Amino acid sequence: MIEIKNVTKKYGKKIAVDNVSFTVEDGEIFAFIGHNGAGKTTLIKAIVGIHDFDEGEILIDGKSIKDEPVACKKLMAFVPDNPETYEQMKAIDYIDFICDMYEVDEETRKKNIKKYSKLFGMEDKLNDTIDSYSHGMKQKIVLISALAHDPKILIMDEPFVGLDPKAVFEIKEVLNEMVKEGKIIFYSTHILDVAEKLCSKVAIIKNGKLVKSGSMKQIKGDKSLENVFMELEDKE
Repeated sequence: MIEIKNVTKKYGKKIAVDNVSFTVEDGEIFAFIGHNGAGKTTLIKAIVGIHDFDEGEILIDGKSIKDEPVACKKLMAFVPDNPETYEQMKAIDYIDFICDMYEVDEETRKKNIKKYSKLFGMEDKLNDTIDSYSHGMKQKIVLISALAHDPKILIMDEPFVGLDPKAVFEIKEVLNEMVKEGKIIFYSTHILDVAEKLCSKVAIIKNGKLVKSGSMKQIKGDKSLENVFMELEDKE
């Protein structure tokens, strides 16, 4: 479970995230949406422990990300919108490096690396250096690295950017399988029709404030998620 309790993050006088609270339960694909600059990435980076926040509390399976950051991070994997890797490394060495940090045993890592590299069509590319890759290929390596340690919680910020249609289809299949196993997918995107089809819960943030949160069915009613979002954006 992820529990966001009255979280506020400021940059000087600017309030980027303003007293936000919601909960993500095990076995949910949770969509977190908002316009550019709404506070999505700021809150995501607070959840995964990349930066601090000023007020409130974030709990990962009951553990505080402030008080027990390593224990929390062991449960999570983070896929950012821009794949950031050590580009001079071979892809397989980078994936092994991530597995080492998560203390993944040899048998598990070999099985998962083989599974996901085959799934994303990267089997024959793992011995190439990452700087030779396209954006989409780099994104696939980040996804393989994230999935290789079998995280309980997968947090993704625009994960489909640059991916080809087959890879998008395959990752959606992986996400559905993870949810069946009781894992959490926390997913930020601007592609609202995908979020509507994929996610069971949704939260909408605007100017740092949470304006809607609940089941996808409750939030959109008989409208599309895109229509609901645009109506909220048009309100002052």
